Amino acid sequence: MKRTGLVAALVVFAAAAVVLAVTVGAWWWIAAGPLLALAATGTYDLVQRRHSVLRNYPVLGHARFLLEAIRPEMQQYFIERDYDGRPFDRDTRSAVYERAKGTADQDPFGTELDVYQPGYEFFVHSVAPHPVPDQPVTVRVGGPDCTKPYDMALLNVSAMSFGSLSAPAILALNRGAKEGGFAHDTGEGGISDHHLRYGGDLIWEIGTGYFGCRTPDGDFDPAEFARKAATESVRCVSLKLSQGAKPGKGGVLPGAKVSAEIARVREVPEGKTVISPNHHRAFSTPRELIRFIGRMRELAGGKPTGFKLCVGSRRDVLALCKAMLEEDIAPDFIVVDGAEGGTGAAPVEFVDHVGTPLTDGLSIVHNALVGTGLRDRVRIGASGKVATGSDIVKRLIQGADYTNAARAMMFAVGCLQTQRCHTNQCPVGVATQDPERSRALVVEDKYRRVQRFQQATVHSAMEIMASLGVSDPAQLRPHMLSRRTSHHAVATYAELYTWLEPGQLLAPATLPEEWAGAWKSSDPDSFTA
Repeated sequence: MKRTGLVAALVVFAAAAVVLAVTVGAWWWIAAGPLLALAATGTYDLVQRRHSVLRNYPVLGHARFLLEAIRPEMQQYFIERDYDGRPFDRDTRSAVYERAKGTADQDPFGTELDVYQPGYEFFVHSVAPHPVPDQPVTVRVGGPDCTKPYDMALLNVSAMSFGSLSAPAILALNRGAKEGGFAHDTGEGGISDHHLRYGGDLIWEIGTGYFGCRTPDGDFDPAEFARKAATESVRCVSLKLSQGAKPGKGGVLPGAKVSAEIARVREVPEGKTVISPNHHRAFSTPRELIRFIGRMRELAGGKPTGFKLCVGSRRDVLALCKAMLEEDIAPDFIVVDGAEGGTGAAPVEFVDHVGTPLTDGLSIVHNALVGTGLRDRVRIGASGKVATGSDIVKRLIQGADYTNAARAMMFAVGCLQTQRCHTNQCPVGVATQDPERSRALVVEDKYRRVQRFQQATVHSAMEIMASLGVSDPAQLRPHMLSRRTSHHAVATYAELYTWLEPGQLLAPATLPEEWAGAWKSSDPDSFTA
């Protein structure tokens, strides 16, 4: 009876208030209105069959859903410490915001991190620091088969599609890239007018759906690809094999978000749900993939061509290297995406438990290319939670030549990490197609923040490199980064990981055990074990 008693009391009080409002005075409607609403809510709660908590605790049970709704904000603003939030802690987000705004990003009073906690990493600085270069360093991307090489910045905009991001967000990112002299990856959603308006350098990413260069049946369209790849703004083309946050799983764009504009860009029917397959139709073996890369480069007129992947097994990477050697075709770049990378939406099982983290993925790809004598032909990009200058330098030490950032660039245009990207209800207009929400993002202001963030972060990376005694990323070595392995022990990356010598995989008798078995079993004509 207790659960019905509250509702009965509300009904009685509401009825009494209505009577008083009718007989005594209109002021009683101030009480009657809320009481009627509560009584109606309580009655509905008792008869509905969806929520048990509301059937047992009518009216009061709604407090549980209210608290659940505001839990992320309460956690972020009042509970988490500056250095332990996830996916990005407040210290990191604040550094991005401050650099984007051009305000001070200095910290007083020393680190809040526990420097004796296992896992803590630090750089091994030099007694003789090098002067910081006046101009930011770039990396030449383009192997012997590339006729139009591109000078890549140390930090670029990682893959984010129009559709996942709003039009103003794409405009701000691209204009920031244009003004700052760095590259903007389109994501797999195709090249929109927003990518082209300001003429920022584009890396055109092609995914399993071949959006923007697909036949009506969903196959790769060579003629359409060649036509769009000839666009002046397109400086590189990239084939997406897998994404760090959800490797081996295709994406879904709900029909409600497939507007006429997005349908035109992706070359799909308007208003119908778009499903990206989890595999490519154009190839199925390492050899076929490498041949396809070579074909893409020819169709693109010799522009740098590569692929992006989240590493699965060492064997798969070695199979690709064997195919490169046998076909004498190599990509101009490989972007390694870590399992800690972000996404607009993915099942929690994929986000948490599928894919190789970036540190290990970089080690595998870098050493595989070194061991097969291909490293000089292929540049390596690193993508996955890159947000600060120290992130850039760590990835360069671990084997990358340059880095890409997605979520940090979103922070620069105003993202608050509310983690509502998949709901179309982004509160700041970054990850939404709702025009009422996206209008909040003012391109004229936000592009400058993108430019300032990238320049300040690259400068920070160059300052760190100078403190290590180097002036060029190519001079960085594994012994310059250390990790605390226990409360009483420290090891450098030179000691933590195996580093192959150039061509060592071609002399199997000298291989370390962890590489020997994978090299022997890798097959250029099969990705399967």
